[in-house]
Amino acid sequence: MRIYHFLISLGIVILDRLTKLAIERRIPLHDGIQIIPGFFRITHLENRGAAFGLFADSPSEWKIGMLVLFSVVALLIVGTLLWKNSHSMSSTGIGLSLILGGAVGNLWDRLAAGHVTDFLLFYIGRYQWPAFNVADSAIVIGATLLVFEIVFSKNPAEEKSSIRS
Repeated sequence: MRIYHFLISLGIVILDRLTKLAIERRIPLHDGIQIIPGFFRITHLENRGAAFGLFADSPSEWKIGMLVLFSVVALLIVGTLLWKNSHSMSSTGIGLSLILGGAVGNLWDRLAAGHVTDFLLFYIGRYQWPAFNVADSAIVIGATLLVFEIVFSKNPAEEKSSIRS
């Protein structure tokens, strides 16, 4: 099963790279295309910070290095968890695969360009969600799968007691 989990991660990295390259080549920086008026726009932004633009305005020369270090540590942890828990196709394995692929996609940008390209922008009126990309989406979906697994799965003791009942 490991091969399938790592193929999911690879698929996310490839989709993330292709979409970011398309945006970078076709839409000028800070420009965009209206898709659903008043709700959704494809735009071209560069995020020099962490998720959702956190620390983007920080003048620290250590910012990129710390973000890269954090990403590498997260990749090692997620990769190890995925390796140990990929005996079957489960929501945990899929969640970890999505997180791994998303983390690699954003780390790739940060190492190659010093920023992450974001392009999906949802808003209502003057209220907007921070722009994001395919890698960010994969990380959020993967984390959501893990949370659902933790909250809604039965532990082995509960399963045994429900079988006896």
